[in-house]
This record gives sequence, C-alpha cells and structure tokens, in this order.
Amino acid sequence: MSPPKRGVVYLVGAGPGDPGLLTLKAARVLRSADVLVYDYLAAAPIVALAPPDCERIYVGKKAGAHTMPQDEITALIARLGAEGKRVVRLKGGDPFVFGRGGEEATALREAGVAFEIVPGITSAIAAPAYAGIPVTHRDHNTSFVVATGHEDPTKAASSLDFAKLANPAQTLVLLMAMGNLREIAEQLQAHGLSGETPVAIVREGTKPQQQTLIGTLATIASDAERAALGAPAIVIVGSVVREREHIRWFDTSPLFGKRVLVTRPAASAGDFAARLWEAGAEPVLAPVITIEPPDDPHAAEDAIARVREYDWAVFTSTNGVDAFFNGLARRRWDARRLGDVRVAAIGPVTADALAARGVHADYMPPQFVSEEVAAGLLERTAPGDRILLFRAQEARDVLPGTLRAQSRVVDVVAGYKSVVRDDPHIAELAEDCDVWTFTSAGIVRAFLANVPGAETMAGERTVACIGPITADAARAGGLDVDVVALDYTVEGLVEALLAASRTEQDAASR
Repeated sequence: MSPPKRGVVYLVGAGPGDPGLLTLKAARVLRSADVLVYDYLAAAPIVALAPPDCERIYVGKKAGAHTMPQDEITALIARLGAEGKRVVRLKGGDPFVFGRGGEEATALREAGVAFEIVPGITSAIAAPAYAGIPVTHRDHNTSFVVATGHEDPTKAASSLDFAKLANPAQTLVLLMAMGNLREIAEQLQAHGLSGETPVAIVREGTKPQQQTLIGTLATIASDAERAALGAPAIVIVGSVVREREHIRWFDTSPLFGKRVLVTRPAASAGDFAARLWEAGAEPVLAPVITIEPPDDPHAAEDAIARVREYDWAVFTSTNGVDAFFNGLARRRWDARRLGDVRVAAIGPVTADALAARGVHADYMPPQFVSEEVAAGLLERTAPGDRILLFRAQEARDVLPGTLRAQSRVVDVVAGYKSVVRDDPHIAELAEDCDVWTFTSAGIVRAFLANVPGAETMAGERTVACIGPITADAARAGGLDVDVVALDYTVEGLVEALLAASRTEQDAASR
C-alpha cells in the first residue's frame, strides 16, 4: 500500500498584473496545482496557467467587498493542504508585501501543513516603473519607503510614523491608501513636507487600463476625487515623480488601452496575447474554432507509420506538427522515425514547433502562402518525388494541385480539423473591443457565423488580418479590412497594428 500523498501549499506572488512579470517558478507550480485559491488582482492569463482539471476557488478581496474573510481563506488552504493536495494560494504582487502571506504561513506551520513561498514582483516598484517613475534616483533621494495606507481596523491607533515618513530626501510609496488619501496628505504636510511635493497616483499599474494622475501633496486628494480615481492604486510621494515627464514609456504605446479581440484557438493564443500585453493593449480571448481530430484519423495514423516512404513532409501549422508528433508518441516513436525525409515548414512558428522536437526544417518559404510553398518545393524536388502534405482537413487545394500538375506525387492527409464554436458570448466580446484580429480565412468564417451583423459593427472598429488570403475572406464576408500584416505571423500582425496606430496618432496631431 502506497503512503498517503503529502500535501503542500505554495504562497505565490502573481505580480502586479502584467502576466509577463510572473516568475518562472510561479508558472511552474501553477501548472502542477490540484487547487488554485486566487485573489482579485491575479490576472486572467495567469489563472489560465493552472491545469484544466485544477479546482479553482476565487477568494478575491476589493475595498469593501470580500468574497471570503481572511480567517476562512487561511482555514481553507490549511484544510486542502492537509488533504494531500498541491495548493497554489495566488496573491497579487508579493505575498509578503502587505499580502498577509506571513499570517497564512504561520497558520500553515501551526497546522502542520508543508508550505513554500514563491515571491512576486510587488506593485510598489512595478507600478511606478510602468508609469515612468523610478523609486530611487541619485538626483532625488537616498532611500524609498513602502507603507500601507490601510492598517488593521482593529488597532486602537495608527502606527504610521508621519514624522519619519515626511522626509523630502526619500520616496514614499503607499499601498491601499486611496480610502485615506486626504488624511494622509494632510498628516504629511503637518509633519513638514511641502504642499508642493509632487505626488502620483497609479491605478491598475502594469495593465492596459493603467491610469496615472499627477498632482501635489496639497491638491492630490481633490484631484483624485474629480478624476473619480479609486482602488486598486498606489501613491508615490516625492520629487522622483517629476522624472515621469522624461521617461514615461508604457502608456505612450499607440496600442495602449485598446481592447483587441483574439479569435484564434485558445491553445495557440498565448504568444499573441502576450505580445499585445507588451504593446499596452488588452487582449480579449474569444476563440471561434477548436482543434479536433480529423474525420478519418486512420489516414493520419497510416501516413505517420509510412512517413519514411516520402521524400518530403510538409507541415502548414503548429497544429499539424502537434498532431503528427502526438501520433508518433502513441506508437512510442520520436523524431528519429523521419529518417532522411526532408521537411518543409510554413512559417517560423511552425519551424520553431518542429525545432522543439529536434527537427530542423529543410525549407521555409519567404512568404507563408501556398503559392510560394509550391514554387519552393518544385525547385527542390523532381517529377515522381513523393510528398506528404500533413495539414488541416479544411485547407485549400492550391498547393497539392500545383505540385501534381508538375508530376509530383502528393498525399494530402488531414492531421486535424477546425470546428466552429457556437458561443453567443463572442458577439458580446466583439462589441466591447476596439480591434478585431483574424489569423486565417477559416477563423474569419467562424467569427462571422458567431456574430450576426458583424459587417455593421465592424464600421466602428479596426479589422486586422494576418495576410492577404485572410483579408480576402474578411472582405468576402462584408468586413472592411483596415490592417494587413506584411509578415504573415502574429508578430507581424502586432507590428502592423502598431504602425497603423502610429499613423492615426500622427494624423490626429496635425
């Protein structure tokens, strides 16, 4: 009889909001979690890293609205750990920077439950950085202090030492201070700080919704009230705030704050979404298709088994690569099964997927369309050569037709198929976005099937396509296409969106 499974609770810092700031260790423990207990400030793409079968428990706390009291959260994670589960307690920022992680760790120790701490990037330094405000700068200060503006309400009196906090030679960073901002500003002035001391409020720091308000100690409370600026936000007090004028960067991106609809399958949307986050946009995931096995899986299995009979194997997408190598794995084979078969990849992402499996593409066309692939393969093959085209079930017939016309023997094998998702929420998401993106003709058609009246709705939005074939499908569906990537990759699509947005900004400033 095997010994009972030993549980462990990971107190994990999710960082300030931008998923790209999550640590590698945090991502690793998330991917192995049995249960995820997460806060309001944990970004959706980070929560999505947990396995599909992971139990997710939301315990978010916002000012004045607690889903679950802290003592119940602590009891919950202790019980789950005692049951032998791998529990990730996911907190915004860092668990030990006003995250009550110390209290939870103590309770776990007292309960005899194993735990580990995974630090995260605190908003105390990340939010100022994304606002272009360095918390230390040799021309301004010799130290910085992080304090809470919301102390334990059961305490008889505040323990904040305003005499020490009111130091013009240091930067003061206040977390959870919006509810007491006016009183804090008054206390700092009463203890010697000038009313002209620069102050910044950064709301939703590191996110596409980030807002930055600049004022002075004398005006900031009234400024925040007029701007209706509330939590979650941090407050930065000190002359370093003036540096924002010179090194502001995140909220100057031409895509900053725009909501971008990502319609590609969920499994392949991650890189695209991450790139949009980096550009200051908010990716809204609305997959309109799912990837499923083909109608005739036996044909794919047979082609995989006979792959050495071919001179070339051609992969048109990462989905095809995944399907092929999953088929090899089912037979307990690996890349060695390809032997001396030459391999072609349509695009760098497909080539990278092959390289990750130890296969370096012998040919990748300069443009990622069937006509270019056909021309390149004809140059590299001779009449009678056998070519395996492992692709989507619904793909176009241009490539095999062109090759067969030149006496190449082509076996077209469906490694997978794209199935349209029927989801009424897609139309709601599309209406709430500024930009729609499409990465294949099939995705365009699936989107139109889900969004009645898309032609009219598109008039107020930017429609961006990964290449001319996708753009033609969008136009055929009644959409006016605004942006077409010259490089037919998601990276190229983001660059094309950035360029178009810069042009719009330049035109508006004239």
